[in-house]
Amino acid sequence: MKSVKLIEFPVFKEDNGELSVFEHGNELIPFSIKRIFNVMSEKGSIRGKHAHRLCSQLLICSNGSVEVSCDDSVSKKVFILDKPNFGLLVPPGIWAEEKYIEHNSTMTVICDRLYEAEDYISDYQYFKDFVSQLENKGKK
Repeated sequence: MKSVKLIEFPVFKEDNGELSVFEHGNELIPFSIKRIFNVMSEKGSIRGKHAHRLCSQLLICSNGSVEVSCDDSVSKKVFILDKPNFGLLVPPGIWAEEKYIEHNSTMTVICDRLYEAEDYISDYQYFKDFVSQLENKGKK
């Protein structure tokens, strides 16, 4: 599960608030930014429940608190995102589920690819087969 990384971004504090910056060319983001979207959900909602074949994502809880469960088909790891200057890097081939643990939580997602429906793997067994095939190709 080394490929999933929690990244802390700097916070610029001023008298009237704080600023965290996520931009193209930032050495902390290991890809070119192609798409950004927000997901807002109610407490207790579970979102995600999929993996990507090609897309890498940086998940940032910009408001509230979200529990992110990552699964590489062998092991699982849970991360709590509750600070807007922390991003969770989720590369392709990782199954992710997000549980919204506070009312009105918002997740900002930064991607290295545009939306492609065929990139999503939404069936867990198919995901396990996909990862197994990738591992078998790597052994040859």
